[in-house]
Amino acid sequence: MSLRETDAAKALKGRSLLSIADLSRPELDAVFDMTRRLKEHVISPSDQRAIFEGKTLAMIFEKPSLRTRVSFETGIFQLGGHGIYLGPNDISLGKRESVGDVAQTLGRMVNIIMARVFEHDKVTGLATYSGVPVINGLSDLEHPCQALADFYTIIEHKGKLDGLKLAFIGDGNNVAHSLMLLAAKMGTHFAIGCPKGYEPDSNVTAQAKELAKETGASIEVLNDAVKAVDGADVVYTDVWASMGQEAETEKRAKIFAPFQVNMELMNHAKDDALFEHCLPAHRGSEVTDDVIDGKWSVAFDEAENRLHAQKAVMVLLGS
Repeated sequence: MSLRETDAAKALKGRSLLSIADLSRPELDAVFDMTRRLKEHVISPSDQRAIFEGKTLAMIFEKPSLRTRVSFETGIFQLGGHGIYLGPNDISLGKRESVGDVAQTLGRMVNIIMARVFEHDKVTGLATYSGVPVINGLSDLEHPCQALADFYTIIEHKGKLDGLKLAFIGDGNNVAHSLMLLAAKMGTHFAIGCPKGYEPDSNVTAQAKELAKETGASIEVLNDAVKAVDGADVVYTDVWASMGQEAETEKRAKIFAPFQVNMELMNHAKDDALFEHCLPAHRGSEVTDDVIDGKWSVAFDEAENRLHAQKAVMVLLGS
């Protein structure tokens, strides 16, 4: 069975995934289709194990992780390859050794690189100098793998993306950026409800609005949670203080309190709305137990789909 049946899928071979903006609509459709084929075993487990036989994935971590590490390490194993974990003390990326030197060294030894970093420039630097595909496993600017898993989860539960409304409630962070860009590309209306001063990056918002002109999606930045959630098909939230912002936790808790996703807020969404969270969740802060454990929640479907979506990305970029 051919792994790449469309021109869009073929065009991904050897590429890096640093931002959702790197992928065209047909290429995104190819990622979602490959995700389905791997998850549903259209490509059998034995055939999957042959895809990366004898190949290696380097996994660079500046930030701790549960889902990113386990999903990538399990994913490369299921594809027949081997993952090498490189933690902060192994590399000290850009400090003990320059990003370019690390990239050139790894590029001569491994077949693909995943990096979970602070500064986005580090993943772009790795891609510039490594000569092998680089996957952004999270940077301060974007979290494309998370967004792909999130949107695939919506497809599974709603059967489509065009014309739906996704409301993101909370900080205009890296996850919000990737979701906004992906919504714009897929024709999904996007509204973020956030406190003043915590809006998404203005350049990312402008980019998303430009992309949305091609698909008819609307992009709204609001400072009102209820207005953002009104009529939403999907309600999404994330922690109020991301890694590296721990010193702001107490301050943010007060500012973001009106933006908690609770039963009262969910009642402003559609009756059959989904609730998504990229995890880890701070229960009682950005979300209440009755929401994340309730009828709306697909948070753990998302967590599982990190595995399948990232396998699809590795297959399409690196096989």
